[in-house]
Amino acid sequence: MKKTAGEDRTWWLLVGGRRRLGRALAQALAPGHNLILTSSRSWEQEGAWIAELSKQTQVRCLLWDAASPVLVPTMMADLGALGAEGVKVNSCVVVGGTFPEHPLGTWTAADLEETWRLNLSFPLLAAQGVAPHMADGGCIQFLLDTAIHKPFLKRLPYTAAKGGVAALVPGLARALAPRVRVVGHALGTVLPDSAEDAAFLASRSLLGAVGSPEDLARALRYAAESPYLTGEILTLDGGTRWV
Repeated sequence: MKKTAGEDRTWWLLVGGRRRLGRALAQALAPGHNLILTSSRSWEQEGAWIAELSKQTQVRCLLWDAASPVLVPTMMADLGALGAEGVKVNSCVVVGGTFPEHPLGTWTAADLEETWRLNLSFPLLAAQGVAPHMADGGCIQFLLDTAIHKPFLKRLPYTAAKGGVAALVPGLARALAPRVRVVGHALGTVLPDSAEDAAFLASRSLLGAVGSPEDLARALRYAAESPYLTGEILTLDGGTRWV
């Protein structure tokens, strides 16, 4: 019997795998891994893109809205259904988040709550939900920011959220050991927005360059395939923190 695409591959879950960096990672990982992609918005408009990915591997799409009051039971139901299909998550990458600018003096309780809900609470809930469904030796990976080393003064609430997730990495590694590993990635500029000055951003690194989704994908694969690595935060910023 002819096997379908990706039948013998490991399953990777990208929490926030629909837009920008998540989408770029999905495309980089699709040739070698089955993918479970989540989004806070409907997948109805993404049929063509998902069809292209499905030519390379198996793809599942889930709706996980960080603002939903039924987020946790939705995650549990979705992961339970995948488990019933025999799917075990080998690597979970928590991509989703926002990058708001909130200088000191402009903070409001509502802004702080929104920033921390999307960049701190949601990653924690996702990790809690996914952990029981991970394959033995699997790896939960958090995308952090080089701001944990060198805080962004115009984005201190965002920096605080990423610092909170960074603190979770060794703690969750201890809580889930020895069955599941946990790794963080402190990122510099990996996929600059079209409105950003890429040349200026490159000049702010020791290597004089910005990163690419392929650079990040290599780091993610390294962590996923390193059975003796857990509780650590790897920095991938081209030396930005030393400038």
